[in-house]
Amino acid sequence: MENKKLYLSEDKKIAGVCGGIAEYLNCDPTVIRVIYALLTIFTIFSGVIIYLILWAVIPHKR
Repeated sequence: MENKKLYLSEDKKIAGVCGGIAEYLNCDPTVIRVIYALLTIFTIFSGVIIYLILWAVIPHKR
C-alpha cells in the first residue's frame, strides 16, 4: 500500500488546497475546484472559511 499524504499543490490558483486534494485523490484539479465552488455557493459561503482552515492546516511539500 502506498503511503499517500495530503500536501498543498504547486498547481495552485489561490493557495493550492484544491490542487492538493486532487493530487491526493488522483483526479483532475478542475473537477475538485468546480465541486468546491458549487458547495461554497449552496452552503452560503461557509466553504470560504473551510478553505482558509485547510490552507492553514495542510502542509507544503518539502
